[in-house]
Amino acid sequence: MVHSILSRLSGSLAAIIGASAIAFLFLRVLPGNPARLIVGPLASEETLHAQMERMGLHEPIYVQYWRYMRDFVTGDWGFSYGAGQPVLVQFQLRFPASIELGIYAFIFAFLAAVVLALLATYRHRPVMDATVRMLSIFGMGMPPFWLALILLVVFHEALGMFPGPGAQLSRALTPPPEVTRLLTIDALIAGELRTFANAFQHLVLPAIALGMLPFGYLVRLLRANLLDVRNEPFILVVRSKGIGYWAATVRHALPNAFLPTLTASGMIFAQLLGGSVLVEKVFNWPGIGSLVVDSILRKDFAVVQAFIIVSAVLYVFINGLVDLLYGIIDPRVRG
Repeated sequence: MVHSILSRLSGSLAAIIGASAIAFLFLRVLPGNPARLIVGPLASEETLHAQMERMGLHEPIYVQYWRYMRDFVTGDWGFSYGAGQPVLVQFQLRFPASIELGIYAFIFAFLAAVVLALLATYRHRPVMDATVRMLSIFGMGMPPFWLALILLVVFHEALGMFPGPGAQLSRALTPPPEVTRLLTIDALIAGELRTFANAFQHLVLPAIALGMLPFGYLVRLLRANLLDVRNEPFILVVRSKGIGYWAATVRHALPNAFLPTLTASGMIFAQLLGGSVLVEKVFNWPGIGSLVVDSILRKDFAVVQAFIIVSAVLYVFINGLVDLLYGIIDPRVRG
């Protein structure tokens, strides 16, 4: 047991270090000098070299990487010269919005996939099965940013059913006291149902645009697993005990069919928590995705490097949780 835990920890650490090293090297070979962007195009060469010295760009690449990782672990994530703020401060301001959007997008994708996969495999209904397969193809084939634009045009501009881009909350409302820094959760904690409803309305369209792609993948995977499991002998044994077809499917077939879907769900959840760059830009969502886009354009290496490391940590952490859930759901894994 101890050996297994140490093996997973070492593998996770190696994955994080590898991702950070690749990102660090890749960003350094991109054209453009971040020091030049700071001092301006009219600055002299002496001023440019002095700024490069202050940023440590004259040192060997391995020295720069070691110094950056050492500072990152101690809480110094660098300074964003484009925004004029420490990177950690920017993440603290932006990351909660991306986390909240990612959570709601995953809830939509997961619940819709489970419900529609059950309906598609229930008693061989060809019309429902074909409809679900068509929706899955639509979700996987439609680019998220294009779906975001369509949702905005139809449900905001044409129908006026949902708020437009640019904010998490209407200007007429006051944000609730910060507890979790997730707007809808803080509104519920404070008992401000009107604020919760307004914040939820702002989340509906971006969550659907962001969640349609993982929905399409999850519903296809879960549908195929349900079709395989429902033909297993233990389902026939369960039915012979007088349990209805729907109850047997939900209580016995679904948990067994869900195991292969669990790994995909964990990776999708980690990806959604990292935020979607294009969807956030379309909705002007104040999350980490739009910050990363702006930082790439400004050659703001510190922000991009921090984002890659945080994303790698999220993937590793959630993958570990998935392993634990496997043991909870299926005792054979614990054995």
